[in-house]
Order: sequence, then C-alpha cells, then structure tokens
Amino acid sequence: MTATILIGIVVALLYAEITGILPGGIIVPAMMALYLDQPWRVVATVLAAFLSLGCYKILGCYFLIFGRRRFVLLLFLGAFFGQIWFILWPRLFAAPLDLRVIGWIIPGLLANNLVRQKILPTLASLATVTILAYFLAKLVMIL
Repeated sequence: MTATILIGIVVALLYAEITGILPGGIIVPAMMALYLDQPWRVVATVLAAFLSLGCYKILGCYFLIFGRRRFVLLLFLGAFFGQIWFILWPRLFAAPLDLRVIGWIIPGLLANNLVRQKILPTLASLATVTILAYFLAKLVMIL
C-alpha cells in the first residue's frame, strides 16, 4: 500500500514536470492506483468529481468563485457527494461495497483539476499515470 502511494506520487510528479499537465493532482493517481483492482470505486470517484464540477458550474453562474474559494468549494462538494453516495446508494440499490467513492478529498481534488486544465487532458493524464503507477507497484511487489 505505501509503495503504491509513493510510486504514484513519484510518477505523477515526473509526469507533471515532463508534460506540464497535472494528472488530477499529485495524490489522486496514487490513490486511484491503490483501487485499480476495484474499478467501480474508481468510476464512483470520477462520477463524484463530475457531480462536484457540475454544481460548481451552476453556482458559478450566480456567485464569483475563484482561487481558494473554488478549491474549498470543490473539496466540500467532493466530500459531500462522496458521503451522499456512501449513505444513499446502498439504500436505493443493492450495491456492492466496491461501488464507493475513494476517500473524501480525492473527488474534490480531481474536480479542481478538471476546472483548471479542462476535462480531456486531465482524464487522459490521470488514466496514464494511474495505470503506470499500478503496474510499477505490482512489479516492485514481485521483486
């Protein structure tokens, strides 16, 4: 677990230095790599990030939200949707535990980077770094 996080952070830092694109934040690909063998958790996390992004866009029509306020709002919305998902989803549907959001902060961090860098470059770099970190961590575990 610790090795996966450290490898994910190093790969994300190197990727950001080389390309200039943050893969959803520095810690986000590392955490996603931890749960890559549970793809529904990754999907739930990305959906919570998009819900946060949508709420931000709606609120942005009525309020000036930028800088630190945007960051805090997106972290709050990500945590809020993560908790709503955790509480309501199993009650509405017979959902497995794999269909949970990863952490409280991860959806908000991802949503913040989706706002800053646009959707396609962020998701493409997130997928690249997450998969690379996952396989490098598995390789380290074998050795």
